[in-house]
Amino acid sequence: MTENNRYAYEVVVVGGGAAGLSAALVLGRARRRTLVVDAGEPRNAPSAHMQGYLSRDGMSPAEFLAAGRAEIARYGVELVRDRVVDAARDGKGFTARLAGGRTVRARQLVIATGLTDELPEVPGLADRFGRDVVHCPYCHGWEVRDLPTGVLATSPLSVHQALMVTQWTKDVRFFLHQVSESELTDGDLRRLAAAGVAIVPGEVAGLVVTGDRLTGVRLADGTVHDREVLYTAPRAVPRNDLLVRLGAELRETPFGSYPVIDERGLTTVPGLWAAGNASGFAEQVINAASRGYRAGAAINGELLMADLDEAVSV
Repeated sequence: MTENNRYAYEVVVVGGGAAGLSAALVLGRARRRTLVVDAGEPRNAPSAHMQGYLSRDGMSPAEFLAAGRAEIARYGVELVRDRVVDAARDGKGFTARLAGGRTVRARQLVIATGLTDELPEVPGLADRFGRDVVHCPYCHGWEVRDLPTGVLATSPLSVHQALMVTQWTKDVRFFLHQVSESELTDGDLRRLAAAGVAIVPGEVAGLVVTGDRLTGVRLADGTVHDREVLYTAPRAVPRNDLLVRLGAELRETPFGSYPVIDERGLTTVPGLWAAGNASGFAEQVINAASRGYRAGAAINGELLMADLDEAVSV
């Protein structure tokens, strides 16, 4: 038995979102023995629909993933609902241990576990997230255009979010919440004024919901501002535990620690790949799918050349 034939799978993909399924689709079509381990925690699960994906605009995330799972199954890709709790190098490949007790071995490993959004601790915010509490104007701006809108500051960087939102509505109030106005630069203040954004000091204490619709933002002093939409920027928490365990080099960004990768998605660990939000904060669904496709094609090429090199050396 050759070294490469010791592994039950040629590739294990950890994560069954857009990036993981896209990588698996390419690999399945390339006739690679591929396993997808899906813990069922997509980042966009709270959203009723996704936008900006050509030919899939307005499709629900659940429907999108169901279609992706059906597609990979047609090419013999195996999918299990489980969680990878540990991974280690195993010769030239990897061993992954699943929460259900199974251990799987593969020549290459793709981490497509995404990230978790941690919302500000404002009562009622999490209940409305993905509905009338949103975070991305490119994802939701058209659907909530021209409505009275608020932007909840989570840091001085939230100024950028408030300015962007004015492309979709001109009625914008910027709630400083726990950010002091003194933390904003003169440039920030001038741009906000030019965009017609009203700055609202004071801490936000909660939301006003009427008939299952956001109708206002309530400050700690009891003042209520009539708003029908509230943008906020969650804190991104990368799911990078497996990358850390396997020794991948990470880079620090304002949005968390992400792996150092080449243009294909290969980390600093040979055979270890990252795709989608596991590789960066700003990957929308269409970008994540593209990252997965690129990684899948690159992995197939890597495996092909490795097999040829082994055959030549015999």
